Amino acid sequence: MLLVDPGLLIGTAADLNDPQVLADAAVTHILSVDSVDPVALAPAVGDFRRKWVNVLDEPTSDLLSHMDDCFLFVQEAVEGGGAALVHCQAGRSRSATIVTAYLMKKHQLSFTEAYSRLKTVKQDVQVNPGFEDQLCLYEALQCVVDTSNPLYKQYRLIKITEKYPELQHVPRELFAVDPALSSSSEVSYRCRKCRRTLFRGSSILSHSVGEGAPAFGHKKSTNLSGEKTNNDVQCTSYFTEPVQWMEPSLLGVMSGQLLCPKCSSKLGSFSWIGDQCSCGRWVTPAFQLHRNRVDEIRQLNIHK
Repeated sequence: MLLVDPGLLIGTAADLNDPQVLADAAVTHILSVDSVDPVALAPAVGDFRRKWVNVLDEPTSDLLSHMDDCFLFVQEAVEGGGAALVHCQAGRSRSATIVTAYLMKKHQLSFTEAYSRLKTVKQDVQVNPGFEDQLCLYEALQCVVDTSNPLYKQYRLIKITEKYPELQHVPRELFAVDPALSSSSEVSYRCRKCRRTLFRGSSILSHSVGEGAPAFGHKKSTNLSGEKTNNDVQCTSYFTEPVQWMEPSLLGVMSGQLLCPKCSSKLGSFSWIGDQCSCGRWVTPAFQLHRNRVDEIRQLNIHK
């Protein structure tokens, strides 16, 4: 058990078996980041505030979604004059991930800076590649798990495909509310043929523009002299989060067409394993609606 920051310690599951050491370190809160119930590990441990994040040490496990809650738990200990012990089995990956996230948020550090600070205290820490990617995403999210942020929405979609490979039981909350069933002043997008509202601006999952033609390999265009040509890179589709009207088409299959729920005209396609945008960027998973099949609708503010 080692002190990383005032009121924050990192340790192993074995540290729970020594109440005296915990008392000497003024530990008041125990945060267990483990797949084993900490009470089962050490049922006789003293009277502490406890939090258990039940995750396996696997790259596909989701720790990002817990980072803000874990921060608040540790902060509660520190502000109360106590200390929090963050542990997993060996104190190397899962607990190190949460401790790194805490340092990032508290001290406004980058992932690299926070992780390096932790390693000066505990040299054997080694977060797995999946957790490292999540910490980098946490940095991109400015250390706030904002469920409305497109980056987080994309991350959650990827986690869903990992958790439900057969795609038979995708949680309903994953689907954005059908905008045709609710009113909003937000920018909306309608079917060009029948005018049915399909999605709102907040459902668009933007991506960085790809490199264009070179990204398509053998599909690169050539001019008469045989030299490669690079046209202006453009995104010809909107990539969105799944919307409620898409649900019947998406469940149980990996890919298919997206048809307008009112007039059945083809709007685009979807693929849970991902697809390539016209700009060359690969998007996973991909729910794309072609720009030439929808119209953008904006509310006009008329002042008298």
